[in-house]
Amino acid sequence: MSYCTYCQLKTTHEVHKEYHDLHYGFPILDDNELFGRLILEINQAGLSWETILKKQDNFREAYANFNISKIANYKEEDIVLLLDNPGIIRNKLKINAAIYNAQQILFIREDFGSFREWLDHFHPMDKEAWTKHFRKHFKFVGGEIVNEFLMSTGYLEGAHEKNCPVFDKIVEKKPKWLEK
Repeated sequence: MSYCTYCQLKTTHEVHKEYHDLHYGFPILDDNELFGRLILEINQAGLSWETILKKQDNFREAYANFNISKIANYKEEDIVLLLDNPGIIRNKLKINAAIYNAQQILFIREDFGSFREWLDHFHPMDKEAWTKHFRKHFKFVGGEIVNEFLMSTGYLEGAHEKNCPVFDKIVEKKPKWLEK
């Protein structure tokens, strides 16, 4: 398989190639999985994506399989457990952001039915508009985090070069609602 330029580098770890081929840029329909991707993107801030990819199973376990309702109800004892968990990024600001953001998604669901439908409702927007929109609702969501989250979930273009075979796979799987 011919990879995008980034994955052709000899220094690129295998976890990047797997993520590239099977996840990056593919639409995610499940709210918990969408939220899980947002948690991973937030935790990547200041670190390498490889670090996050190597810890993604630990994140899934620590954050209740990315269950939005459970995370929204995390209490102080849950925060302590997360801060003591060496398998994830133990940053209190990022942990608090995950809990706050889960609570915000519960509010979004009241108006839109789901996190995905909220994203769909405002699609398409450019990176700057999306960033402003995310900052109104969520914590720890700067421009790069929002950009990578939206590219990695198919809402913004640029995840793959057009000559990459994965680009065509994504086009085939892209739901009509993302073609606006």
